[in-house]
Amino acid sequence: MQNDLLYRIALTLVPHIGPVQARLLVEHFGDAASVFKAKKSALDKLDGIGEIRAGSIRHFNGLPEAEKEIAFINKYKISPLFLTDPQYPQRLRHCYDPPTLLYYRGSADLNAARIISVVGTRYKTDYGKQLAEKLVGELAEQDILVVSGLALGIDAIAHKTALKNKLPTVGVLAHGLDKMYPAEHTALAKDIVRQGGGLLTEFRSTTSPDKHNFPTRNRIVAGISDATIVVETDIKGGSMITANLAHGYHREVFAFPGKTTDAKSTGCNHLIKSNKAALITGAQDLAEALGWEQKPPPPRQIQQELFTHLPDDEKCIVFLLKEKETMHIDELSSTTGLGASLVAAALLSLEMQNIVRSLPGKRYRLN
Repeated sequence: MQNDLLYRIALTLVPHIGPVQARLLVEHFGDAASVFKAKKSALDKLDGIGEIRAGSIRHFNGLPEAEKEIAFINKYKISPLFLTDPQYPQRLRHCYDPPTLLYYRGSADLNAARIISVVGTRYKTDYGKQLAEKLVGELAEQDILVVSGLALGIDAIAHKTALKNKLPTVGVLAHGLDKMYPAEHTALAKDIVRQGGGLLTEFRSTTSPDKHNFPTRNRIVAGISDATIVVETDIKGGSMITANLAHGYHREVFAFPGKTTDAKSTGCNHLIKSNKAALITGAQDLAEALGWEQKPPPPRQIQQELFTHLPDDEKCIVFLLKEKETMHIDELSSTTGLGASLVAAALLSLEMQNIVRSLPGKRYRLN
């Protein structure tokens, strides 16, 4: 296992190899170690890699740096989550550019049934503070996982309110787990871990919170959840980046409206106006939009033989939906190996036969 981890970390250190290329390599060669053992000719021919990246892999000499990271992981009991691990956040894995390796300290389930990301400005107003506290507080009965960026302002309010209401919460960091930024959130970070939440980052130890790391961090916040809620923000900033990323990942985005004269609401108003976010005024709107108000159907035993008449692709989808309560269309496509258009056609056919029901957020379940 240590040898596997060594090459997994090493893959994140190779120059010119980002998350998209790393995913291609792992999917093609099977695991990180096999990537480094591959011949240059095999690497050259792989679409999206080419001669320069192949050379970077073949001439990589950074294993000692990876060994140092393993020592840090072992010392502080950090969980490394590789792209192919079952514990890796599956919602995030279905994005086109998921982090190759995540470093996690905590106990919250990153694949919880209901996950929301709450983001907003560092320079919150009383209006924004009240909205965030009310939203998270009212969602406590929904048994959700609250994700945010552990930044000043709205992020911190979301984390603190989750803790107050005994909800697990995860802070996604733009630096390594050997430090805390901002420093004044050190105590909050400890409380998050102590109360069943977690701290998550794709950056190895010694990585500083440099400016360019924050947009990279924001894609995790956007991709790990069912929905991103923008509480309060101006037209520029990290929250707008997160919202646009979530929209690009085909995730649900919601925003609280504000006065047209309020600078801290210009971002939210713009997202709503441009149809990138749905307008909400509270937790009830969010729960209804995500289908959380619906009571789960009574337990039922579905006999496989009832669907013997279905084509193979439709049978495959029915089988997967028997295993899980609901699944996102992207997850169905990834798990079955069918293309998006084939999955969409199969789902439409199953809906017309009253076998499958579509839910908000491009999720599906059996009738």
